[in-house]
Amino acid sequence: MRGTNGGPARGDPHTLVVGGGSVGLLTAVECVRAGQHVTVLERGPLPHPGSSSHDRHRVMRALHPHDAGATRAAVTAHGLWRELESLLDARFLYRTGVLTALPAGETASAAAGLTRAGLPAQVLAPRQLAETYGHLAFPAGFGAVLEEDTGVLLADRVLGAAVRWLGAQPRARLLPHTTVTAVDAAARAVTVEDGRTLRGDRVLLATGAWSRALLPPALAGRLTVHRQTMVYCDPPPRERERWRGTPAVPASGIPWGAWLVPPVAGTPLKLSTDAFRRVVAEPGAPEPDQTPAGDLASRFTELVPGLRPEWVVGTRDCHYVTDGTSGGALLADLGGGAVLAHCACGGGAFKFAPLTARTLASRFGGVPPAPTGLRPLDHPVAAGPGDPATTPTTQETTRDRLQRQNVPQHRGGA
Repeated sequence: MRGTNGGPARGDPHTLVVGGGSVGLLTAVECVRAGQHVTVLERGPLPHPGSSSHDRHRVMRALHPHDAGATRAAVTAHGLWRELESLLDARFLYRTGVLTALPAGETASAAAGLTRAGLPAQVLAPRQLAETYGHLAFPAGFGAVLEEDTGVLLADRVLGAAVRWLGAQPRARLLPHTTVTAVDAAARAVTVEDGRTLRGDRVLLATGAWSRALLPPALAGRLTVHRQTMVYCDPPPRERERWRGTPAVPASGIPWGAWLVPPVAGTPLKLSTDAFRRVVAEPGAPEPDQTPAGDLASRFTELVPGLRPEWVVGTRDCHYVTDGTSGGALLADLGGGAVLAHCACGGGAFKFAPLTARTLASRFGGVPPAPTGLRPLDHPVAAGPGDPATTPTTQETTRDRLQRQNVPQHRGGA
C-alpha cells in the first residue's frame, strides 16, 4: 500500500496526526489535499476496531433545538459528508431521515430554524407522529420535526475508506501500532513507545478518550471520560420492513434520554440512553459486573413497546470525553497554532468530523478558517495556565453555558 513507508521530502510541510479516529483521519485527508505531507500514528491497527469512532453506525442529524450555531454547523457537515463519499469512493451516508421529538408547541419554530439553516423539515403533530410511527411511543403532547435529507453514517466504512485513500497517496504515511507516549510542543515532536522521536512542522493530537495522558495537566484536568453502553438488536423478520422505514431518533422526548439508530445496510438496531452513561477514570478502567443485555434492553420498551429480550444480539461500551468548562469538545492550541489538540469523540464529534477536519487543516495551512458556529472549534483554548478559559465558570449552569457558547452536548453513540 503506497504511502505507508518513507517520510516527506526535506523542506516539504509535514503534519503529524496522532490518532486514527474520524477527526484524525479526515484531517489527514484534508491536509494531503492541501499539499501537505502527513504521518498518521495510531496505537492499534488502522482502522482500529477499539477506537471510539469505530462503531457500526452513527446519526447524522442537523437539528439542534435552541442552538442555531450547531444546527448551521451540522448542515455544513452534512454537505461535506456527501463530498467525502465522492472523494473516498465509498457510500456511508444513508438517507433514513432523522426524527426529533419535541413538545408540540416547539416543533414549528424548530423546523423553521432548520429550514433557515438550509435543510427542509417537516412538522408532525402528535396524532400524525403516533399514526406514522405506530411501533414507537412518544410522550403525550409531543410532536416531532422530521429531517428527510439526513440519516445514518456507517462509521466503520468511513474509517476504512479514509485509510484506503490515504494509503494510496504518496504524501501520506500510515504508522499503525505506534503508541505516542509524549508530546514536545516547543519542538513540534512526539515520542513513541520504542523511544523514537518524530518531528513535524505541525502536530495534531486527535486521541479522543485517550487525550488526557498527552496533554499538559491544566488541560488534562478539564476533561471527563465517559463510558456509555449501546444495545444492539435484530428485529424478527416480520418487523424488519417496518424498521427499514424508520428514521433515526436522537431525541425521543423520554425524560431519561432514550434514543435509537435504525438498522441500515445490514447493521442492527442500536439503542442507548443518557442513563447508561457514567464517568470513568480512563477508557480501560474496570467496572463491577454489568447489567445483562436483556435487562438493559427492557428499559427501552417505553420507546419501543414491541421490543423483546430475544431481539438483543449484543452490547458495546463506547468512550468519549467532554470539556468541564463548555460541556462539549475542547480544541486547545499547545504551541503557536502549530500544535493543536482536538479532544472529543462519540456521536457528536463524529457528526461534525469533516467540518472539524477542514477547519483544523485550514489552521495548519495558515488560512484563517471560516467560522463554523461551534464555539470550541472557532476559539481554541490557549495551553498557558494563565488563560482564563482554563478556569471553569461557577456562576452558570451547564445548560446556560451550552446555549451561550453554541456547544452541542455529546453522546457516546448517537
